[in-house]
Amino acid sequence: MTTFNMQTRENNLQKMQDEELDVLVIGGGITGAGIALDAETRGLKTGLIEMRDFASGTSSRSTKLVHGGLRYLKQLAIHEVAEVGSERAIVYENAPHVTTPVKMMLPFYAGGTFGKFTTALALDVYDYLAKVKKSERKFMLDPSDSLKREPYLKADGLKGTGVYVEYRTDDARLVLEVAKKANEQGVLLANYTKVTDLTYNGQGKVNGARYVDQVSGETGTIYAKRVVNAAGPWVDNIRQMDGSDVGKHLHLTKGVHLVVDNAKFPVKNAIFFDTPFNDKRMMFVIPREGKTYFGTTDTSWDKDASEPSITSKDVHYILSAVNQMFAIEPLVFADVESAWSGVRPLIQEEGKSPSEISRKDEIFHSDSGLYSIAGGKLTGYRKMAEKIIDKLAKDFVQEYGDYHYVETQTENLPLSGADNKGSKGFKEFLPEAVERGIDDGLEEAQAEALVHRYGLNVDEVYKFLAEAKEAATELDPLDYAQLHYGLEDEMVVHPIDYLLRRSSQMLFGFEHMKLVYKGIIDEMANYYNWSDETKGKMLAEVEKQIEIRQAFKKAEVTS
Repeated sequence: MTTFNMQTRENNLQKMQDEELDVLVIGGGITGAGIALDAETRGLKTGLIEMRDFASGTSSRSTKLVHGGLRYLKQLAIHEVAEVGSERAIVYENAPHVTTPVKMMLPFYAGGTFGKFTTALALDVYDYLAKVKKSERKFMLDPSDSLKREPYLKADGLKGTGVYVEYRTDDARLVLEVAKKANEQGVLLANYTKVTDLTYNGQGKVNGARYVDQVSGETGTIYAKRVVNAAGPWVDNIRQMDGSDVGKHLHLTKGVHLVVDNAKFPVKNAIFFDTPFNDKRMMFVIPREGKTYFGTTDTSWDKDASEPSITSKDVHYILSAVNQMFAIEPLVFADVESAWSGVRPLIQEEGKSPSEISRKDEIFHSDSGLYSIAGGKLTGYRKMAEKIIDKLAKDFVQEYGDYHYVETQTENLPLSGADNKGSKGFKEFLPEAVERGIDDGLEEAQAEALVHRYGLNVDEVYKFLAEAKEAATELDPLDYAQLHYGLEDEMVVHPIDYLLRRSSQMLFGFEHMKLVYKGIIDEMANYYNWSDETKGKMLAEVEKQIEIRQAFKKAEVTS
């Protein structure tokens, strides 16, 4: 097994400075990680640097669905739906542990956007474009059967539902599994490495980047034949460094999601519904890990992209929509356990509202040779990578005689935690792996959650369970095992990397997280031998994130 830890990070930064790369990727979200993996598997020596943690931007703040964009059919985005929709099954088969098929209900009501005919037609077109296999094609339910399937749907005005398949995922872990696979393939990756400037050769062509190591404070320069800007919401910032921030720009839109306990919102099905506000918006409601999460908002955002605020207005909008559409005890601010907010880096389209702007991806190629890519969806990351590396590979064929063009290699490339047996193999692996977890002292539900989180890598996590019994630690064995696996094999640098992105505790285990976060920081302080000053900064960072997820409640009380 290839290591992926702090020592790997330090070694990679040194190696990237020691020799010129073929490709340097700026940005460690799903787009950047996918590009790095595609490039390396085509024979291009590749490095990737990310200014914060992997997936810390847009890629960990989505609706956590690998979906084809059914609602974009209303915009007649046929090509985008076809391309991205057909990718769903590929993502699933390459990472079945973090991607799960779920039946999604699409209810239609009197006076709503969809009727029985239009719902059936839209889902038929969706299934056709996405090349959905027969067993997963849509079916329709009348009002009575709809309520039998999901009793918490509002009955008044219900005309029926369409039921189709989407794929629920852990978006941050999907990015991580791509990054770990890239690492296995030979990509040199480093998180917490911020680009401060681009470098150019005598002909004015971009040939690298200067950076500052956010951990050590050291600076360095990485040279590469091609530089790819996949910085998500910060794509235009890199284009500004290049002096090529002209023409089309990014339009950032903010999306907020809320999490409540399933006991407060006890739906059993994933549901996609029209908001009751006649604003042409739709929302998702998705049960997960004993919780129910739902959203999202879609509003323009022009402030700090790293931490877009969660306001009482955002929360009121989402709760109001859910309370009007479901037969539940009305949810209030106090019921919200956690929340997250992120921005979508869309390509600006004049005269369109945030919800109407296309989610298509676009590649920009500047006079200096800098490639930038923006837009797109989580689901389409592999195709986005293929498109941009197609261009780079052709550049290499034309300019360097020793490179032979290679087609993309990622369509049937299992990610870390998976193998070439795909979903069938994972289903066979799951019960045996759960039994091993139970033998190690876990409850069945705990073991099953671990296997879905880590896939075939779960046995490496189990090794740390045994170690926890002998360790001098206040952490429970489950946290100890996951944290130390993260430190040794998932490049956990800050406590928030583990609490928010590796384990999702800050989203779906908020009360547990509040009990253990100080112990996590203590454990990491011992592991990394942090000074009191560094430890204090890490504590402040975690508590700031806790505050962000609770601030809207204080605003509601004082308003």
